[in-house]
Amino acid sequence: MDNKHLVESIKENSQRFKNKNAFYYKDNELNKWEGISWLDFNDRVEKLSKALLGFGISEQQNVAIFSENMPNWIIADVAIMSIKAVTVPIYATNSKKEAEYIINDAEVSLLFVGGQNEYDKAYELLNTTKHLRLIVALTKTIKLQPSENSMYLEDFVAVESTNQLETELQKRYYERDLNDLASIIYTSGTTGEPKGVMLDHNNFAASLKAHEFELDISDDDVSLSFLPLSHIYERSWVFFCLYRGVEVYFNQDPKKIADVLKEVKPTVMCTVPRIFEKIFAAIQDKRKEASPAKMKLASWALGIGNRYYNKHKRLEKKVPLALKLKYKIADKLVLSKLREVFGGQIKFMPCGGAPLAPDMISFFHSFGLNIKCGYGLTETTATVTLFGDTQFEFNSAGKPIAGSQIKIGDNNEILVKGPGVMKGYYKKPEATEHVFKDGWFCTGDAGKIDDKGNLVITDRIKDLMKTSGGKYIAPQKLETTLINDSFIEQIAVIGDQQKYVTALAVPSFENLKKYALEHKITFKDIEELINHNQVKNLFEKRFEELQKEFSKFEKIKKFTLLPKEFSIEAGEITATLKLKRKVIQEKYKVLIDKMYAE
Repeated sequence: MDNKHLVESIKENSQRFKNKNAFYYKDNELNKWEGISWLDFNDRVEKLSKALLGFGISEQQNVAIFSENMPNWIIADVAIMSIKAVTVPIYATNSKKEAEYIINDAEVSLLFVGGQNEYDKAYELLNTTKHLRLIVALTKTIKLQPSENSMYLEDFVAVESTNQLETELQKRYYERDLNDLASIIYTSGTTGEPKGVMLDHNNFAASLKAHEFELDISDDDVSLSFLPLSHIYERSWVFFCLYRGVEVYFNQDPKKIADVLKEVKPTVMCTVPRIFEKIFAAIQDKRKEASPAKMKLASWALGIGNRYYNKHKRLEKKVPLALKLKYKIADKLVLSKLREVFGGQIKFMPCGGAPLAPDMISFFHSFGLNIKCGYGLTETTATVTLFGDTQFEFNSAGKPIAGSQIKIGDNNEILVKGPGVMKGYYKKPEATEHVFKDGWFCTGDAGKIDDKGNLVITDRIKDLMKTSGGKYIAPQKLETTLINDSFIEQIAVIGDQQKYVTALAVPSFENLKKYALEHKITFKDIEELINHNQVKNLFEKRFEELQKEFSKFEKIKKFTLLPKEFSIEAGEITATLKLKRKVIQEKYKVLIDKMYAE
């Protein structure tokens, strides 16, 4: 079957589902979820499309969205695509300087903003960028400056629907082309200046068809959206939900995710490793606090779950009757309660963005939480490989999805070919040429393909560190191992061109405070606590234990505990919670130099 343009799929679904809700958002004043029906969604898209035409947006012109997640984000996105224009997402957490770079590079004349922060940054840019002409506020809570250059969405769409606008909208719809550019997504710039990844409608359409083939999903499913729509991972997932008629709940406050999971009870949702790492640590802490009898019961139940799911179901082996009976008891007493942390209705959860430790994946699968690990990049329209329903390996990122091909090139670099691969980097022909080799996209990630055809990621080639002694270090391997410890919240491994490996570690402050209380350690603030000799000794012992499987040259010799977390706002991590190593090394240079001073 041929690929279908996303706008065509949405238009067809608006007639198929009509009064069924496409989206939900939380009305904070009423403290309840409000729905937007498919017919309403389609009507809002059409009105905004005509407003964009009335403003003078031409075919293939770039229009930007600078906002956190909300239904209006997707409505604006689909409206832009409906008139054959190009959506340029900007992270709500981007600084004014980062937003300015994108607006200038993409020559954006019209910008949608979602919150006061984004509006204030954008308003300042009206005086410094020659392209930006109008800011449209997606919410009424934004306080606008008295200016003809900014207005509310409802005022922007309040244009008279003339025959001319209607005719032009229909013309652009019927002239839609899968080869049209759909979006320019600027990379987070972990290793330098952001690059605009050009994706066309064929990239998105091929991705939708591939996922339809890979994933068991229907219009009975419910998804919770909490990762940034500005990132290809969440956005392509929401597109897939729209394509399949899945209801999408937009969570606008990531800090409330634990409560929202229990309210919404999603059946599917995409996520990142950090969520599982945090929940894993919380579960382990609760087990430690439980009575010996409860701990024994939990261990027994997880052991049964491991045998049931990981040793039989995963490998398509027949489950013995005795194990089935034990599983029913284990599930009722323990395993189902663990699944309740995620709402209790999860069918599967795609997980990507960074590696998740195999032991952790196995742990979650042992109580029936189906984590589908995968691998992909912005440049590949997200997913390249993915766990199947069975026969997957916990130490891998799964097998290539339909249409994608992978092979291993020089320096163990993962090369990708397929309909999801980008058209190139916007206005950067040399950078584009640099990442393509004989028709294969060079990912910059290192890996191998096992004897069953699974992709195993080893590290980012750009992240590989070489000590002054000539030894290569894979920092992510170390970080993924260490982050599983309940006392470690975040960690950045240092060591490139240095004598030995060091690290900047952010403790789990909650667990560290509990430890201090139990061991009668007094402190006036976090700074004093992390510098206490007993705390330093605790971390030295934990590092030693966690690194026992590593070679001597790979091990962290010295570390520094930090008093606050790396954050998106400070520019230290990306929107998908990956470390911006260059930023961290520059920002903490004094502390790093101190660890290498003899």
